[in-house]
Amino acid sequence: MSQVYSVAVVVGSLRKDSLNRKVARALSELAPSSIALQVVEIGDLPLYNEDVEAEALPQSWQRFRDEIRRSDAVLFVTPEYNRSVPGCLKNAIDVGSRPYGQSAWSGKPTAVVSVSPGAIGGFGANHAVRQSLVFLDMPCMQMPEAYIGGAAALFDESGQLNEKTRPFLQAFIDKFASWVKLNRSV
Repeated sequence: MSQVYSVAVVVGSLRKDSLNRKVARALSELAPSSIALQVVEIGDLPLYNEDVEAEALPQSWQRFRDEIRRSDAVLFVTPEYNRSVPGCLKNAIDVGSRPYGQSAWSGKPTAVVSVSPGAIGGFGANHAVRQSLVFLDMPCMQMPEAYIGGAAALFDESGQLNEKTRPFLQAFIDKFASWVKLNRSV
């Protein structure tokens, strides 16, 4: 029997019907059977503050860290805010990386997909996330890069992915599955 790797999907948008959440759902549907994608919610995470953790660990921080630790890999799907990463995503990255020396992220293979209605597809956010991943000791898939622009046209009225985009996302998620297997093999 083949190994099925669990992939924590961290979506950097809090909107229920965000384009990023739709892309994450599409990737989950296209994923090969060797990986199982599950969104890990970040909307309930209080802003990281070391003083708060010293007083009483918020339950949502513990839940988030546990879900990341239980995963074999992480996929970030993010919009771009002001040429960088959304505050909620940066906060989630910080919450998962603490306390110092106990990062939930360490060693987990990862990839970044940035999704934007703009033409450059969230290039700034994609690279801002990647910058953090280096410090977090997360082997990040380099190719294919996934900067998805014009995202408002990716889905039809019923929320289905258009046929023009499907081959790109299929190639991306297939390559990511191979990346996870290569980097999580014992």
